[in-house]
Amino acid sequence: MRDLSLTDTIAAISTSIGEGGIGIVRLSGKEALKISDRVFVSPSGKKASSFKTYTTHYGTIVKNGKMIDEVILTIMRGPKSYTREDVVEINCHGGIIALRDTLNLVLENGARLAEPGEFTKRAFISGRIDLTQAEAVLDIIRAKTDAALKIGMEQLKGALSRQINKERGSLLNILTELEASIDFPEEEISRLDLKMLSGKVGEVEQELEKLVKDSKLARILREGIHVVICGKPNVGKSSLLNALLKEERSIVTPVAGTTRDTIEEVIDIKGIPVRIVDTAGILEPRDLVEKKAIQRASSQIDLADVALILFDGSRKLAKEDLFLIHKLKKKKAIALINKIDLKQKIERSKLQGLFKVIIDISAKKMTNIGILEQAIADLVYGGHIAGAESLMVANLRYIKMIQKAKIIIAEARESLDNKLPPEFIAQGIKEALGCLDEILGKKFSEDLLDKIFAEFCIGK
Repeated sequence: MRDLSLTDTIAAISTSIGEGGIGIVRLSGKEALKISDRVFVSPSGKKASSFKTYTTHYGTIVKNGKMIDEVILTIMRGPKSYTREDVVEINCHGGIIALRDTLNLVLENGARLAEPGEFTKRAFISGRIDLTQAEAVLDIIRAKTDAALKIGMEQLKGALSRQINKERGSLLNILTELEASIDFPEEEISRLDLKMLSGKVGEVEQELEKLVKDSKLARILREGIHVVICGKPNVGKSSLLNALLKEERSIVTPVAGTTRDTIEEVIDIKGIPVRIVDTAGILEPRDLVEKKAIQRASSQIDLADVALILFDGSRKLAKEDLFLIHKLKKKKAIALINKIDLKQKIERSKLQGLFKVIIDISAKKMTNIGILEQAIADLVYGGHIAGAESLMVANLRYIKMIQKAKIIIAEARESLDNKLPPEFIAQGIKEALGCLDEILGKKFSEDLLDKIFAEFCIGK
């Protein structure tokens, strides 16, 4: 295991690389102010180390008498900072050269390049945040919709930590009573006490069940779903993609087979991140390119969470339509009858027994696109949307640990009901506590931390 002590000073670029109005080089550690003294020159000649905490100062970054950039320096002294160490942020112009040269100068003067997520890792190690809050930072950065952002923000504010700590406290109280009976066997737990303890254990079990109840939905809101648009050539797949995106992303022509490869976009539908894929039409390939496109389309259909199968309402069902219907037999699918602004020839009766949801649309004229979006959301939510008061757990690691703890607790409750020895029951409660401690980071390995923080960007 590597040394987790916070002895060195780290630095990194904390904003996206590329052109922009502002770019930030961040330092954290006991030498952050001294390093700033060596590279920052203020008009007054004052050193960065003399500035008060939570103040910003205009100046320049200078190397060997040559100005690298004109900057704003922000001072945040520990322990009231993100990492609980001295933190300095150098707000440079957003160009890549100014940021790179400023970072290199900071590194030359004693800082070390930060590892991915090391600033947040230090905030965790110093005790400013627990592990659930540290991982929430990544969820916030990656949030693709307002709903996903809300889940991350609630976790960052400590909602999950408070609930886990509450159940942990209940288990500790139960364990205390069990161990008291072990230490003082002459005062055996009465039948009433056993019933009472079983009830307390059952309450914890129910609370943990609530936490995992909406976990599937929470993971969808965080990670999104894969939706594929499929149909024979020239039924309006590209027009539908453009309608959902509310912009022209796909080329739309009356020529069949215009889309010769998959086109992917991520959109927000009712708070759900949807990775939507427009596929090439299923048709007999005319060349190797079209053959590859059809193979990709078929693969996307196999992988999709939801399929939107498009039919041309102005034409009768063709063999390509029937082929797709068969392929989607075991998929969550929504049938869309497009081109309803034209004279209808499609045999609707053949579709009604095959699809639970059939929607008439005009992709070109944006007719009923809102109804389609609601239908996609209904498939995901399954008619249930968690209330605002619900605590939603999206992290798979947490879900597994909570489920494991719940199983162990259920076994402990059954053991109490069957009047098994308190030593046996106490061991189960300790194991459940271990699961909750791993969620909070009270119990962790360096390998676990490396795995978690490796997913962060370097500057966070």
